[in-house]
Amino acid sequence: MSETRRRRPARPQSEPGAGTTPEAEAPASRTVLRISSRNYSSWSLRGWLILRLSGLPFETQLVSPEDPATRAELLLQSSSILLPCLLHDGAELWDTLAIAEYLNEQLPEAGLLPEERLARARCRAICGEMHAGFHALRSSLPMNLRAHVPGFTVWSAARADLERIFSIWRGCLEGWGGPWLFGTRPTIADAMYAPVVLRCRSYDVSLDASCEAYAQTILGWPDIQEWIAAARQEPEARITELEFDSEF
Repeated sequence: MSETRRRRPARPQSEPGAGTTPEAEAPASRTVLRISSRNYSSWSLRGWLILRLSGLPFETQLVSPEDPATRAELLLQSSSILLPCLLHDGAELWDTLAIAEYLNEQLPEAGLLPEERLARARCRAICGEMHAGFHALRSSLPMNLRAHVPGFTVWSAARADLERIFSIWRGCLEGWGGPWLFGTRPTIADAMYAPVVLRCRSYDVSLDASCEAYAQTILGWPDIQEWIAAARQEPEARITELEFDSEF
């Protein structure tokens, strides 16, 4: 077993003004989401959005990106993703889909999944596809909210990933009427695919009319706007490898 897989993330640090706490362990009475970098971590964003959708009050703890395990995840060198990590009522969950399913069971009234049976099945399918796939996109267009690269060249493998994602978006928007993937309110699917919109903006990826309309919906999401604003205030991590660790 690799050092990265068995090492726990470092002790979390407080984030001023974000309801964070310096304690490493959360009492059972509190709900805590541990994240890494807001600027670089698409998985932290997904977990945070899912918790926001659940309506469950929670605190955010920022784990230092200088911790070796966290750094390996951000640099896509880890075989195991340990962040985000939800601490709630004795549970400790570090897998984003597990967090989503757990919160759906705890708070079914929140509507994390669509109500209609076929929509619910499709939602789970496309969330699983994002969770398990699109590796070329992740490595070629790493999330970096501070970056803007006009005219960025997207090579074939990453382009194939993007085309598949755009096809998913178009199919859902046509099938369920938009403006979100499954109708008039966001679900965990929108939380899972929102980082792709941010990547498209960072790397100047052009979108057709349908996908652009969806991108505008995501960018207008107040939770996304809050995350981006916080990312811009986040101290710059010494992870320069991520700045342009891409295929050219």
